[in-house]
Amino acid sequence: MEATVEKTGTEGKVWGGGHNTPPLKASYGKLMMWFFITSDTLTFSAFLAAYGFSRFKFLDAWPIADEVFNHFPFLHGVDAPMYYVALMTFILIFSSVTMVLAVNAGHEMNKKKVTLYMFLTVIGGIIFLGSQAWEWKNFIKGTYGAVETRGGRIIQFVDTAGERVALADFAKPLPVVREAHEASNGLWYAADENPNPSFSLEEVKAGFAKNDNILVRLQNNAEEGGKVVLSREESLAIMNNQANLVVEGANLTRNEYGHPLFADFFFFITGFHGFHVFTGVVINIIIFFNVLIGTYERRKSYEMVEKVGLYWHFVDLVWVFVFTFFYLV
Repeated sequence: MEATVEKTGTEGKVWGGGHNTPPLKASYGKLMMWFFITSDTLTFSAFLAAYGFSRFKFLDAWPIADEVFNHFPFLHGVDAPMYYVALMTFILIFSSVTMVLAVNAGHEMNKKKVTLYMFLTVIGGIIFLGSQAWEWKNFIKGTYGAVETRGGRIIQFVDTAGERVALADFAKPLPVVREAHEASNGLWYAADENPNPSFSLEEVKAGFAKNDNILVRLQNNAEEGGKVVLSREESLAIMNNQANLVVEGANLTRNEYGHPLFADFFFFITGFHGFHVFTGVVINIIIFFNVLIGTYERRKSYEMVEKVGLYWHFVDLVWVFVFTFFYLV
C-alpha cells in the first residue's frame, strides 16, 4: 500500500512552511540573521551583567574612567577624558547611518549610491578598529604607574593638590644593574617572567622619600568623593612597610588603575565586540565588491545589503551599551 503525501503548493520554493506568506513577511535569510542577533544579544547581556556584578562587589577598588581613558592622538600629556572614546562612538554610529542610506539606495536599485555608502561604512568600521587598537595600546602601556602592596592593593601617587603624579616625575635612578633572566644568562629560564618596569621598587621608594609634596592615594572611595588620600606620615609608612612591586599599565594579572578585574572585563568584552566589528568589516567589503561587479543588479535585489545592515546595526547598538557600562557609568 502506498503512502499518500499531501501537496502544499509551495514545493520548490525557499519557504516551505505551508503558507504563501513567510512569517513576519521576511525571507529565510533575514529570519536567520534575526535568530543570530537574538542569540548574540543574550551573550553580550551575560558579559555586561557579570561586569555589573563584579563592579558592584569591588566598588571601592574600581578605577575612575576619566583617569583611564584620557588620551587623545597627537596630544601627548593633555588631559582629555573620554574625548577620543566619544569620537570613536560617533564614527561607529555615523557608519550605521551610512549603512541605512546604502540599504535605502538598494531598495531604489541605485547601484552608484549603494557603492558610495557601503564604502563609507567600511571606512568607518576600519577607523573604529584602529581607534580601539590605539586605546588598547595606551591601556596596556599605562599612564602614571603605581605600586602594588603585599596584600595585592594598588596604591597611586598624587601631589598635595590631589593631582595624579607619574612615577617618572619623582623616581630617583639608582646605580643598580637590573637584568632579566634569559636562557643565555640564567641557570633557569622563566618563560612567563614579566619584563622589567621602567623603575625598580627601590628607585620609587627613594624618590618618594625625597619629595615631601607627594602622597599615597588608595583604591578606596572617600566619603566626600574621589579616592582616599593618606597623610605624608601614613604614605611613608605604607611605602616602607607594604610596598611590594611596581606596576605599569594593565594586563590580565595586574592593573595600575585599580582592580585587575576591570582590565579582564575590558580586554574580554571590548575585544569580543571588536571581533564582531572586524567580522562586519570583512563581510561589508565582500558585499561592497559584489555591488561593484553588479551581482545584485543581476539578481534585481539588494537584500544581501539589508541583511548585513542588520548585523552592522546590532554591532553599533552593542557598542552603545559597552560605552555606557565602561566609560560613562
